[in-house]
Amino acid sequence: MNFLLSAAFVLCWSSGFIGAKLGAGSASAVTVLMWRFLPLAVILIAVAPLSRAAWRGLTARDVARQAVIGVLSQSGYLLTVYWAIGLGVSSGTTALIDGVQPLVAGALAGPLLRQYVSPKQWLGLCLGAAGVVIVTTADATAGTGAAWWAYLVPFLGMFSLVAATFLESRRGARAAPAVSMTVHCVTSAVAFTALALSTGSARPPAELSFWAAIAWLVALSTFGGYGLYWLILRRSGVTKVNTLMFLMAPVTAVWGALMFGEPFGPQAALGLAVGLLAVVVVHRGGTSSTRVRAADSASRRNGPAREAAAESPVRCAGERRGGERPRYPYG
Repeated sequence: MNFLLSAAFVLCWSSGFIGAKLGAGSASAVTVLMWRFLPLAVILIAVAPLSRAAWRGLTARDVARQAVIGVLSQSGYLLTVYWAIGLGVSSGTTALIDGVQPLVAGALAGPLLRQYVSPKQWLGLCLGAAGVVIVTTADATAGTGAAWWAYLVPFLGMFSLVAATFLESRRGARAAPAVSMTVHCVTSAVAFTALALSTGSARPPAELSFWAAIAWLVALSTFGGYGLYWLILRRSGVTKVNTLMFLMAPVTAVWGALMFGEPFGPQAALGLAVGLLAVVVVHRGGTSSTRVRAADSASRRNGPAREAAAESPVRCAGERRGGERPRYPYG
């Protein structure tokens, strides 16, 4: 099940870069994003009464916290991705730049979330970085005609998503799936609509390709990629879910080559292989080491009677202290 979820997440998240490329051919980034989230927000608000129980007990502070997470993980992240692609940066290169996110999140997981990052996990993170460098070099040498500063734009989105990841993983009230999705999408709809109206970009084009791109982005990227991101985050923790981000770059590069004729050669294929190896190392190296560490710690604190309990899987990033299982946002 975890493998299937991971594979679906990689494909759905990568589809966002492809969808952005499709939409960029007929409208600006702000226009695409406004019409991606505005109809979705209306639908989610309309069906919200059907899940009244999920909203019960939430305070205004809880909803505000989810709104901030939505601004960081949706509005800020997606705006920079679409902006970069609109400036001429290829979909593969944009995904490759976002590929440094696991290094940042993995390095900060220890001091900020008190999560243990094993030596094997660090090895996997370094391998993933090497894969990103390999594919990035191949893509950059092909030349896209974009200005040099356009390649800095995706880094802003990467840091925005990292911030949202850590905010969600810290202790606090857990929102139900319907609540998280509704608040995040409504927040993004308000932000992008205001931006589009202020820049005169709210009117959608009449081309069928535009609406096909919108349908693509809503179904695959929003419900699929964005939803699975938070689901895997809460089940597996920050380090593992962000390691999967290493696969976005090579997968998007292959996808872009097939759909748009973007360059993809032997060097990019090598980067894909290294990225796959990084995921295997992190996912195999993290579980055993953290279980042993948890068992040793429990033995020292509580004696032999608690050792068996410590053999259960270690808590994920989103699990509350005290043993309560988190409510997963999507799925």
